[in-house]
Amino acid sequence: MQPTRVFLALAFAPLAFSQAQPQFEVASIKPSVEGANNTVNIGIHIDGAQFSCNSFSLVDYVRTAYDVKQYQVIAPDWMASARFDIKGRLPEGSNRDQVREMVKALLMERFHLKVHKESKEFPVYALEVAKGGAKLKETPVDPAADPAPVTATNAQATGGPQGVNVNMGNGTSFTFADNKIEVTKMDMKRFAEMLARFSDKPVIDMTGLTGNYDFVIKMTEEDYRAMQIRSAISAGVVLPPQAMRLLELSSGDSVASAMQALGLKMESRKAPLEVIVIDSADKTPTDN
Repeated sequence: MQPTRVFLALAFAPLAFSQAQPQFEVASIKPSVEGANNTVNIGIHIDGAQFSCNSFSLVDYVRTAYDVKQYQVIAPDWMASARFDIKGRLPEGSNRDQVREMVKALLMERFHLKVHKESKEFPVYALEVAKGGAKLKETPVDPAADPAPVTATNAQATGGPQGVNVNMGNGTSFTFADNKIEVTKMDMKRFAEMLARFSDKPVIDMTGLTGNYDFVIKMTEEDYRAMQIRSAISAGVVLPPQAMRLLELSSGDSVASAMQALGLKMESRKAPLEVIVIDSADKTPTDN
């Protein structure tokens, strides 16, 4: 199993975008290089007019450009494994709200990306409040905190054999390590998106809860390992048969019990969702 590729095609917060399709003034695309100790650093950062994105697969870039989750991108397997770093400069007068469209234009120009949209029915997990009501601890309001909402800008994730940590800024974080999930200052919509990375189905927030919460979900080693494996599959990692057999050792009961203690549950359902179908794309971008 390749833990460095596990978890990290993350579902960052939506960026608004305009109807026009602005482009980066200049942009470079390079294959990503794995870090020391078999680790990966991944994230989006915008500093003034400078944009950078590290270790995203093409599926991640498509997901970002079209504002969808990874399971809503239907693409060849290679698009989930080949990873690239993009650096660009925003044109004078533009703003970070237009970054999605800039990424989309860059993919079309440099990878000759062609897509179409369809509606597809998915088996999903509905994240709901359990009978008896939610028992979550709401994050205390910090009067000194930045009131701006969490966005994809400056979100950073690090991961390796020991787990993954996603820092979304403004005190919001998600950690998967040491046989547990630890959440800080996170709303249920974002938690559902993160949880989907470790599940065998998309997770849709249907709790109706609007606050930010701090909580921990502890689990058995078997359930923890199974979530690692499912995240690897979701990220496009090809696993050996012996790793897949480890899924049979997991019941998922420890995760369900921990969520029940928080007043939450996940129910299997079906739901229609829009998907982005990749018609064609080049494996190698045109020269910088």
